[in-house]
Amino acid sequence: MQTQRFRFTGQLMVVLLMSWLLSGCGINNIPTYDEQVKAAWSQVENQYQRRADLIPNLVETVKGFARQEQETLTAVIEARAKATSIQVDASTLDDPQQLQRFQEAQNQLTGALSRLMAVSERYPDLKSNQNFLALQSQLEGTENRIAVARRDFIAAVERYNTEIRTFPGRIWHTLMYSDMPIRENFEATAENAEQAPQVKFQ
Repeated sequence: MQTQRFRFTGQLMVVLLMSWLLSGCGINNIPTYDEQVKAAWSQVENQYQRRADLIPNLVETVKGFARQEQETLTAVIEARAKATSIQVDASTLDDPQQLQRFQEAQNQLTGALSRLMAVSERYPDLKSNQNFLALQSQLEGTENRIAVARRDFIAAVERYNTEIRTFPGRIWHTLMYSDMPIRENFEATAENAEQAPQVKFQ
């Protein structure tokens, strides 16, 4: 009876020791880093959605002062519709074409917003309108948040991809996580992807 107890205790100690050794050699790094990539991407999406949510009020405010700029306003509305129609979530984050379509749509929206801001320069009453100034400030802040979120996503993807490609992560990937692919990054779809395209305010 006592021999069995010692044997059980010894086996338990071996299991605990092995668990400790395995956890210390990076067996959990790949899924941990993968979750960090997904979390970072959620922040990118949140900031782009925040920008999209500001646009209807911005368009309405500009329209009140510059109704004749219908072409520019329509371009912003259409670019927003396209940008919000292309979704990249955890299930499609590995699809480089979908990520590229998403980024191109966001870049088009950035360009349309830049043209809208350039138009606003021709309307002094609009430029001094408090609602417009508040929206302009929020949009500038959101562009900065987009840049930070994109930078964090790029760093998370680089950490994950490096873990898969280097020792000992490469071994764990082969043995246990072979279904987890190399992640695509913004750098694969656009130049200077670590910086969000800026909406320029005069």
